[in-house]
Amino acid sequence: MTKIDLALHGAPVRIPLAKAARRNAKIWLCLSLILLDAFALIAGFAVVLIVQAPQPVAGGLWTMMPGALFVQAAIAFQNQAYNPRCLTEPVKSCRQTLTSFAMTLLVFLLVAFSLGVTSKFPRLALGLGLGAALTLLVAQRLLICHAVRKIFGQMTAELVIADGARLPTSYLDREIIDARVSRLRADLDDPYMLDRLGKILEDYDRVTIVCAPERRAEWARALKGVNILGEIVMPEIAELGPITTRNREGVTTLVVSWGPLNRANRVKKRALDLALTIPALVVLLPLMAMVALAIKLDSPGPVFFRQERMGRGNRIFQILKFRSMRVEATDATGTRSASRDDDRITRVGRFIRKTSIDELPQLFNVLLGEMSLVGPRPHALGSTAGNELFWRVDRQYWHRHALKPGITGLAQIRGFRGATNTKRDIVKRLDSDLEYQRGWSLLRDISILLRTVQVMVHRNAY
Repeated sequence: MTKIDLALHGAPVRIPLAKAARRNAKIWLCLSLILLDAFALIAGFAVVLIVQAPQPVAGGLWTMMPGALFVQAAIAFQNQAYNPRCLTEPVKSCRQTLTSFAMTLLVFLLVAFSLGVTSKFPRLALGLGLGAALTLLVAQRLLICHAVRKIFGQMTAELVIADGARLPTSYLDREIIDARVSRLRADLDDPYMLDRLGKILEDYDRVTIVCAPERRAEWARALKGVNILGEIVMPEIAELGPITTRNREGVTTLVVSWGPLNRANRVKKRALDLALTIPALVVLLPLMAMVALAIKLDSPGPVFFRQERMGRGNRIFQILKFRSMRVEATDATGTRSASRDDDRITRVGRFIRKTSIDELPQLFNVLLGEMSLVGPRPHALGSTAGNELFWRVDRQYWHRHALKPGITGLAQIRGFRGATNTKRDIVKRLDSDLEYQRGWSLLRDISILLRTVQVMVHRNAY
């Protein structure tokens, strides 16, 4: 069987660089860019000292160097100068690093001017140093791009999923899965199938779907929650020229999904989670120990309640909460929502639910990276609104999983919590979750956290 036959019949065609090796290489190469940028700045300082280095100037420059290195790294990171695309795209790489360098220089001059020390720095030496730093920045970026493209080729990990349609021949050098042979479906009514798809795509940067026209809508909806670039091959729309298409190697694709947060914003969001979660766990540990003891004394059974919930990329995880119901009455799938006079809730359980203390163990989910402090609330797989499963009320429901689920979120501070007795209840929460995705910012996360304190004790918390 030829390579083409293998691809068309679903046998995986592996690209030379494995996913794990590519991911590790990408991380180390991006770290190398940071170090090389720092080296270029240090070399610029060194040139200034070689050309003209009276003691006061030398001391001042070396004192300012750590600050300059930090500012350069922070600005470059925010400016996407360490994005993996900068490893293979020389124009983008040089543009981003030069912009970052210009902004760093502006900060340097503003600080020097405010301190009144601009007259102490020799202009000729400073100009030569800046020229040397610029030359090294551009040279090392060009060399890195040339070396990476020569050694690794493309650094993007891409998967092609063929679902009943013929593959373009230009796709045969990529990693391929035949959906039918692998029994993989874009089934929006099967959370476990979506979980399987999410786990398959977890280590990829891009997925391309080649399927029959009647299955494109379902694949498009399924991909919107996987948090990676998702594309569907649609050759017939090439003449329309919509701005949401891509053309690579003669194959036209329609871009149907893109993670709502870029790499820099994901790092900032994770840093906020860790900066607040670790101290919170230390402070709240005595309270959590007392709650655990009260639960054990109040009713037989475990202290914690674990339940499958849908997380980022439509991947299922185990949420952790303090148990607030009798063990024999626990609902593993969440089909029955808790009500105000729910006879399943224990005495301690009623108090910890009313005060939201039952949610505290989710800080461990945040610490493990399964959740965030702020995000769409993760729902049980069997949750219903008006006797209809959440995802059947509105197919956009799956879009909310492009972000990590949160302990609190925009919907919660707006009062959309408690039982979902009507379809409107879940629609209002979904609208808030999608609004949060579209308008994410770090300041908004902090604002939501501060406003959450005001609604921890809520009339719909039972």
